Amino acid sequence: MEAKREIKFSLVYRDMWQASGKYVPRKDQLEKIAPVLIEMGCFARIETNGGASEQVNLLFGENPNEAVRTFTKPFNDAGIQTHMLDRGLNGLRMNPVPADVRELMYKVKKAQGVDITRIFCGLNDVRNIIPSIQYAKAAGMIAQATLCITFSEIHTAEYYINMSEELIQAGADEICLKDMAGIGRPEMLGKIVKAIKTAHPEIIVQYHGHSGPGLSMASMLEVAKAGVDYLDVAMEPLSWGMVHPDVISVQAMLKDAGFIVPEINMTAYMEARRLTQSFIDDFLGYFMDDRNKLMSSLLVGCGLPGGMMGSLMADLKGVHSNINSYLKEKGRKELSTDNLLVMLFDEVKFIWPKLGYPPLVTPFSQYVKNIALLNVMFVIKDQPRWTMIDKNSWDMILGKAGKLPGKLDDEIIALAKKNKYEFYNGNPQDNYPNELDKFIAEMDEKGWSRGKDDEELFEFAMHEKQYRDFKSGEAKKRFDIEIEIPNIRLLKYPNAEPIVAPSTGRVIWELDYNEGSKEPVYGKLFRELDPVCTIQTRYGMEQIGSFCTGRLVGIEKKQGEIVRKGEIIAFIEQK
Repeated sequence: MEAKREIKFSLVYRDMWQASGKYVPRKDQLEKIAPVLIEMGCFARIETNGGASEQVNLLFGENPNEAVRTFTKPFNDAGIQTHMLDRGLNGLRMNPVPADVRELMYKVKKAQGVDITRIFCGLNDVRNIIPSIQYAKAAGMIAQATLCITFSEIHTAEYYINMSEELIQAGADEICLKDMAGIGRPEMLGKIVKAIKTAHPEIIVQYHGHSGPGLSMASMLEVAKAGVDYLDVAMEPLSWGMVHPDVISVQAMLKDAGFIVPEINMTAYMEARRLTQSFIDDFLGYFMDDRNKLMSSLLVGCGLPGGMMGSLMADLKGVHSNINSYLKEKGRKELSTDNLLVMLFDEVKFIWPKLGYPPLVTPFSQYVKNIALLNVMFVIKDQPRWTMIDKNSWDMILGKAGKLPGKLDDEIIALAKKNKYEFYNGNPQDNYPNELDKFIAEMDEKGWSRGKDDEELFEFAMHEKQYRDFKSGEAKKRFDIEIEIPNIRLLKYPNAEPIVAPSTGRVIWELDYNEGSKEPVYGKLFRELDPVCTIQTRYGMEQIGSFCTGRLVGIEKKQGEIVRKGEIIAFIEQK
């Protein structure tokens, strides 16, 4: 009879917040929650930092280095491993990072108490991951190399098994299956894990799966049976929806399947739940999108990550009236939003292989969606596909971010040649020379401390703009304005509620090419869900609907003004 096997849990406390909203808890809040999470007794690992969390610290005027050290120390003392998420070539930001800054990152994070780094590349280009494996190991960290899971004729079990072999041969200590959209099929995921554990029984394998499309529990059971060592889990009030399955449900499922799993101290669970809810009530909940609390099986067909469904629907609403106006003028049948949604999903399926099957993870999922949406608009208007492709999407196509998994269609290659664009086949890192000396010189000139273990130097080099705003106090000023929204409402419009920007961009109240565009008149009546305005973001148009039936009583952002995520656009008084 086969012996029962133990499976351990990792609480992705960082990702629970970042999959739910804009901000993460402050240092003092992390200090409160850490001992309670330890008391729960069921977590072998905790995700403490990485991703966008440290950039977010800077945005609300807090030193991320102090926050990381404060959060990791209790877990270090308790023997619970800490881990972070890093984006390989992009480090802890959305754009490529020089090699010397990448190397310094691991030295700093190890000194701050982070044990494991989860390294991924949005294109699954191992050239963007392997240097980070070497830097992390040299710094004394555990290098967990990552497979970004998606589902296509290219992204098969064999594709991922071969990728894992390359990463293990390059020195990866562990492998993570990062199912960022939750669309990995359970059977395929099981095959990947089984192959890795059969060939390399000594390699730790961890599964990270979002719950958006509803496949994650089945996937967890499948990878458990295949030999996975760790499962990433969440807990209330930030579980399910577009986040992760709750540890209680996962534990019950695995226990029934015969696995050895840790017991949960439910008294501590409820206290951690209460504390997390208090952080939400304090200020963090104000910056959360309610749509992220919902699951959607529509994500299975399109393959797009759940976190972008809100912006996708807003984009559709933004172009819907424009398309129907055109169709009406031409005497053609108008389209419903559902018609348009199906057309967009079909277009994503059509163009994705032509674009070389880039994994549908940020930012590449946005690029594919943007191209698809523009194509739908142009085709409806009897114009050619590919009439408009933005620069970021072209950079992806041309290979400047890394090698695409699949072959580009001849039509795309011909279009690039027509535009006199050149394809890049070299190592993406070569485009970004070392920069630390420049930042060291400026810090010396300004009299800024490089910090303990060069951690301030690292933050400056990794998040230059945000760090400058942090040092000058501008970041804290902006954040104070954001959290003063309830006070502003009480003073200026005591009976009204604010319309808050869900993203950063340019406010478009209307598009009037004849008499000029402007804001609506005060007192204008909006029905619930009526379009109020649109934000032109870097990823497309995001329409803002009214949260109630009411009248417009105040406008904070005029036509064409830039609004930051979380700022007030206008006030509506409920009727």
